[in-house]
Amino acid sequence: MTCRAPATLLCVDECAPVVAAGALVWRKQADQFQILVVHRVKHTDWSLPKGKLERGERLPSTAAREVLEETSVPVRLLNPLAQVSYALTKPLGAIKQVSYWVARPLGDGHLRHVSDDEIDDVRWEPLTTVRALLTYDLDRELVDAFEKMRTAGAHKSRPLVVLRHAHARSRTQWRGDDNRRTLTHQGLREAHRLVPLLAAYGITRVVSSDSARCVQTVEPYADHLGSDIALTRGLTEEHATKETVADCLRALARGKTPTLLCTHRRVLPLVLHALGAPEVELEPGQMLVLHRRHGRNLDHELHLP
Repeated sequence: MTCRAPATLLCVDECAPVVAAGALVWRKQADQFQILVVHRVKHTDWSLPKGKLERGERLPSTAAREVLEETSVPVRLLNPLAQVSYALTKPLGAIKQVSYWVARPLGDGHLRHVSDDEIDDVRWEPLTTVRALLTYDLDRELVDAFEKMRTAGAHKSRPLVVLRHAHARSRTQWRGDDNRRTLTHQGLREAHRLVPLLAAYGITRVVSSDSARCVQTVEPYADHLGSDIALTRGLTEEHATKETVADCLRALARGKTPTLLCTHRRVLPLVLHALGAPEVELEPGQMLVLHRRHGRNLDHELHLP
C-alpha cells in the first residue's frame, strides 16, 4: 500500500513480523469531527481499533473486520493513512507491522458494542481532545496525519475500483464466440475471494464488460450486494474505443457512488488514461483502487484477490 503519514520504525532482530491492520474512523456530528477509539482491557490503554491479519485475508479486509469486531461499527475504507512498525515485548525481538486506513461509518456510527474481555469501552472522541486521550505517540501521529489530510480536503474520497477479470480459459483452446469465454476454476475462486476485499471499500455499484469472463468475475460481489450488474458493451475487447470508454467513464468519474468497474487487459490502458490513473499492468483478478474527489485521483492502491 501507499503510505503517506509519518511512521516510527524500531530496529529489532530479523524475524517474521506480526501483521495487522486498523483504521482511523471519523464522523462529523453537529459541526464537530469525532474519532472512534477503543479501550483495551489487557493493555489498559486507549487506541485506534486494529487487529491481526487472518489466514487468507487481505489487509483492507482485516482493517474493516477488526473495526467492526472491536466497535460494532461497520465502516468503509477511504485513503490509506500509514504503515507503522514497533517492537513487541513478547516474543522478544519481534515487530508488529500495522497498516492503517482512514474510514467512515456506514450509517450514523451508533455504538452497540457490549463490553467483553478484550474491549471494555468504545467512544466517539472529539478531534480536539482525542490526542490527550490516546495512550501512544504512534496513534497521535496518525491523528496528525489525518488532520493534514483534512486540511487538504482529501478526507472525503470515494473509491473507484478498476478490476481486470480473473483467470479465464485459454483463448487459443476456446471454441466459439470469445465473448462467451468463461473463467477457470482458479478464476472462479478468485472471484469469490474478491468479495470481502471489495466490501471493505463499501462498493455499492458494479459496472462490467458484458463478456462472460468479466460478468463471472463480479457476479459473487453483485450477489453479495443483492444488486444488478450494469453491463456495458463499450468496455469489451471487441467494441472498446477511446470514445466508448470515455462515454462509459464520464458519469462514473465524477460520481459519489463507490464503484467497481471490470474489464479486459487490452481495454485497461484506455480506462486508466481516461481516469488519469497510473499506467499499471494488472494481473488477472487484480484491482486498482482509485481514491477520488471532485474528479481527481488523490491516492491509489493495488490488491490481488
